Amino acid sequence: MGQKVELACIIDDDKIYVNLVKKIIEIKKLSENLLIYKNGKEALDYFKEIMQNVTDEDKLPDIIFLDLNMPVMDGWEFLNEFIKIKNNLNKKITLYVVSSSIDPRDLERAKSFNLVTDYLIKPIELKKFEKIFDRTAA
Repeated sequence: MGQKVELACIIDDDKIYVNLVKKIIEIKKLSENLLIYKNGKEALDYFKEIMQNVTDEDKLPDIIFLDLNMPVMDGWEFLNEFIKIKNNLNKKITLYVVSSSIDPRDLERAKSFNLVTDYLIKPIELKKFEKIFDRTAA
């Protein structure tokens, strides 16, 4: 196994799913730390705040799991805003869209964003999770 993922981020309003993922990450020691946001706006505000200070780049996640359906700011709105600021980030961030939607249009739309690494359908299998973290560390 390569180096560990230092910081992972979950942007999702589903408490049960978030707690499950959190447990998996803790038990399997997949990431050192975890950021959790209930909607895209919370996460975006955090990223923008970090960008104000170049020395805080290590507080940006290595990997983001983004839900599509959330209140306040959904996953699509987050992606549209994140694209605008992503070029100002010096860190490579791997982003996965995670949704319970199996609508092919959502899949196509998500893949049209070049910053989206993959589209994962909930619930995510443990093996797939481990593979994602392993690949990120490589």
